[in-house]
Amino acid sequence: MDAFRIRGGRPLRGEIEISGSKNAALPIMAAALLTRERCVIRRVPNLSDVRFMGDILKSLGAHVEFQGETVIIEAKDIHEFGDYELIRKMRASVCILGPLLARLRRARVSLPGGCVIGARPIDLHLKGLTMLGAKFSIRGGYVVGSTPALSGAEVFMGGRVGPTVLGTANIMMAATLSLGVTIIESAACEPEVVDLARFLTSMGARIQGAGSPTITITGLPELHGAEHEVIPDRIEAATFAVAAAVTKGELTLKGARPDHLGAVLDKLREAGVGIDRQGPNLVIERNRSRLRPVDITTQPYAGFPTDVQAQMMVLMLQVPGISVITERIFESRYMHVPELCRLGADISIEGPTAIVKGGKPLSGAPVMASDLRASAALVLAGLAAEGETTVKRVYHLDRGYECMDEKLRRVGARIERIPE
Repeated sequence: MDAFRIRGGRPLRGEIEISGSKNAALPIMAAALLTRERCVIRRVPNLSDVRFMGDILKSLGAHVEFQGETVIIEAKDIHEFGDYELIRKMRASVCILGPLLARLRRARVSLPGGCVIGARPIDLHLKGLTMLGAKFSIRGGYVVGSTPALSGAEVFMGGRVGPTVLGTANIMMAATLSLGVTIIESAACEPEVVDLARFLTSMGARIQGAGSPTITITGLPELHGAEHEVIPDRIEAATFAVAAAVTKGELTLKGARPDHLGAVLDKLREAGVGIDRQGPNLVIERNRSRLRPVDITTQPYAGFPTDVQAQMMVLMLQVPGISVITERIFESRYMHVPELCRLGADISIEGPTAIVKGGKPLSGAPVMASDLRASAALVLAGLAAEGETTVKRVYHLDRGYECMDEKLRRVGARIERIPE
């Protein structure tokens, strides 16, 4: 395993190119299973999760070829089950369930894993696919599904904490090859869902309403191959925006899509961070004026994203006063707090709420990453801290950030990857 060694205290200045979205690319790659024809997907980030998905598709019988930022997938002859160990390592692997059921009318998928940040059951996926006519059982660690034929239905996707993004994606993909019309109510509205709908539409699918709580899909007998470019990663863009603020620097985020970042930019402005929109780019500058504490509650899109909660907490540590952060999406998403406290942070947890007492300087120390976004927060804290910080287990970061250490070095960060 690798670690990052960081010497903080240097402002970041320069340009960072935002990579393609992991959370959009993974279901889009799975959607290529819906056709026998060739699919070309561009702006695919070079991440371990993306390579895992490529290996999963290969284990199903698909031809997968990576050419730089482009992946070519041809799923001419596939079968209903893939490599058990590969699938169980990554939560997003569950999104192969819908395409397999739609095309083969059967599927055998191991129960998925991923970051340990609270319960993320797949019951809504199974409920929605059951509404379309599938039947499921759990055998030997596998979810086994079958159907004589999927048929359109009205499917409600609202969960305990809001709509499920991957669940919406699974039902939408399955419905493209179902008989009749499917209406997904309380659908996830994330840009990643819209991007998947764009790809499916380019394959010939009939989809209306993506990006709204109601999505209507009219099923077709088959889909054809297509070419597509993945949207930029809004969480990566948000992370680097916070990096500029915590280091008192100035960064231009190229291709950041400000229209996907409304809630994050609103809170940064509220805190006193300077933001300049230049077309698809963002310029983030730490103003000389004193930053202000802000209160944040994570919510489904278009609310403040849970995936930026840990990073924003690091910025609030630099602000004199008290900030209150409430986590409403996942119940175990404060695993970064004990590690931030090793750096000198003053944070107390009361149920779903973190009370952040900011204004005290952070000092470098060895810390341990527990999940993807917690890892990013620890890197940001190391960039802001005095002295040297070592962030261990950065394989979590490699799941969701393409060459993060290299991108940060290009804008002045003193960061290096070392063997743990």
